[in-house]
Amino acid sequence: MSSASEAGEAFRSVHGRPPSGVWSAPGRVNLIGEHTDYNDGFVLPFALPHRLAAAASPRADQVLTVSTLGSDGRIQEARPVTIPDLRPGGVDGWAAYPAGVAWVLRDHGVERGADVVLAGDVPTGAGLSSSAALECAVALALLGLAGEDDPGLERRAEIARWAQRAENDFVGAPTGVLDQTASLCCVDGHVLFLDVRSGEMEQVPFDAAAAGLRILAIDTRVKHAHSEGGYGERRKGTERAADLLGVKALRDVDPGDLDSALAQLPAELGPLVRHVVTENQRVLDVVALLRDGRIGDIGPLLTASHVSMRDDYRISCPELDLAVEVAEANGALGARMTGGGFGGTAIALVPESAVDTVEAAVTEAFDRAGYRAPRAFVAVPSPGAGRDEL
Repeated sequence: MSSASEAGEAFRSVHGRPPSGVWSAPGRVNLIGEHTDYNDGFVLPFALPHRLAAAASPRADQVLTVSTLGSDGRIQEARPVTIPDLRPGGVDGWAAYPAGVAWVLRDHGVERGADVVLAGDVPTGAGLSSSAALECAVALALLGLAGEDDPGLERRAEIARWAQRAENDFVGAPTGVLDQTASLCCVDGHVLFLDVRSGEMEQVPFDAAAAGLRILAIDTRVKHAHSEGGYGERRKGTERAADLLGVKALRDVDPGDLDSALAQLPAELGPLVRHVVTENQRVLDVVALLRDGRIGDIGPLLTASHVSMRDDYRISCPELDLAVEVAEANGALGARMTGGGFGGTAIALVPESAVDTVEAAVTEAFDRAGYRAPRAFVAVPSPGAGRDEL
């Protein structure tokens, strides 16, 4: 059963009637371009087939009720909230995400209440943007109930900023806009080349299967949380470095001037700057290769990205490093962690004939190391968020 169908059935179970509609949004894999979004840089995500669906109906009052269908089949109901009374810090746990979306939309004229029931299969805590999928599905649902049912690309980019604000200012997680933009704006069969500063987007074809390749996602099952300290510390570090260098953001540091920039900074900030500057260039290099149809040649850039995140940005963990190392030793052309770091998922560019070998080798290596068994799946560029037909 699809996530949309599950959400619709759960809505019937909770409210005793069908929903007015169901909207869903995908998780994402970031092919390359990590921690560059909040530095005004470049990113290259694609949407996953895994989705979070929001079944919803309008209410006559200004109350928002939200329930979620858990993986155990049980429905958890959050405390109802009154939209005009919403304030940052007033809602805890998972319910803060939909409440935050309603809080932001209130500032844009959407204050009517709604009953919302959530269901989906985006793994939580895996660095695949389950929170952004939730925010985007709820945003489209509340906007759809208010009469805006099929926003265009420019509007979707604006909604992504609203969803980011919900996560930053209401939930308290200092994320960039990559995840929400990917969930709302990606299209089937493509990676999204996004210039975060200008908002310019390019849908770059990405058909790994046609090249005899696959993107294997390896969920280490090490949980991470953006709202915890490590992510925020690194964001503050890059902002401080930009201030010291006299630039608006690290996007403005040319790779050719990197050594000069590093010489002006305290030792603890240098590695952060080196990662952001070189990662932006890696995104541009990968896009150039993909435009030429050279998917198989991007592998070394993926690996270089992981090394940079491991050694300079220091956001990897032993499980991610092991997954990358073993994947490459067993035939992957390149591999890297994806997402915010401190756990989550690694991706590997793997010849189709080696997918089973790589997955088995990583699973065996985790077992030998005493780690929890990983979960692996082939990640295929999929459609972005929208309304579902039931």
